[in-house]
Amino acid sequence: MELAVIILNWNATDDTLRCVRHVTAWQRVQPTIWVVDNGSTDDSVQTILNEFPEIHLICNATNQGFAGGNNRAIVAALAAGTAPILLLNNDALIEETDVVRLLETLAADKHIGFIGPLLFDAEEKDRLLAAGGRNPVRHHHSHILQLTPGQPVRIVEYVPGTALLGRSEPFRDVGLLDEDYFFTMEVADLCMRARRHGYLSAIDTRARAFHAVDHRPSALRETLYTYYIIRNRFLFIRKFYPRLKFLFYAFWTLYSLALALKMRLDGKPATAQVVWLGLFDGLRGRFGGRNERVLAVSTAASGAE
Repeated sequence: MELAVIILNWNATDDTLRCVRHVTAWQRVQPTIWVVDNGSTDDSVQTILNEFPEIHLICNATNQGFAGGNNRAIVAALAAGTAPILLLNNDALIEETDVVRLLETLAADKHIGFIGPLLFDAEEKDRLLAAGGRNPVRHHHSHILQLTPGQPVRIVEYVPGTALLGRSEPFRDVGLLDEDYFFTMEVADLCMRARRHGYLSAIDTRARAFHAVDHRPSALRETLYTYYIIRNRFLFIRKFYPRLKFLFYAFWTLYSLALALKMRLDGKPATAQVVWLGLFDGLRGRFGGRNERVLAVSTAASGAE
């Protein structure tokens, strides 16, 4: 079975090495592995090359985000052939049998463009993190957290990018991940565009993947993730809901203001400031990568406590 596996690295060499080791041990699937280093400032590039000289390593001079980083390898994989493409977080693990299951399900239904497994916590292996995703503008929590009885293959609005398997055709017909998002919601955007071209997104509940969600610095979750999730909803609204733009803008503006106030009352001024910044940039249409600006604002707010 042919497969292109894309793994993104950003200053997380140990995670990436562990992920690549796991993938290279597969027997039935013959993966072509693309590792994209997203402007790491540690020794990631040389360390990865030393252990895996046979993989395809793409080095970005700067951090191009989840969308931009993965896009570099998607373009390369598409140029190399028509094999399905698996986007796999470097801190996620999926067994070969589960990948085979996804490949077989994808091959069996030509209407499915993207498919993924159930996502579970790598530490608490019975804790479901996502059974697919819902529209992030119409839902506060977009990950589906309850698995209801039904058919094993479920149509969803999007497949989380932690472990996403896609045909090559949707990428050719619909395009790549939108780099204006930089981080979060770009996959929901891709699946939305694909649906308009006739490609469905699905979860196969017989397949599992495990994501180590709690080992990254909490500061990143409370700053960068918070900023992008607040801001990127406004980009999603602009693209897909032009007629309901002002209604959705009003709702998510009020939500963001309430969240910023709550963070302030909870003694988290840095997070509150990041929420304000995400709201301001979303309303003004300031998209793309803003890591340095967000971290600077967060640091300044923390220092003013």
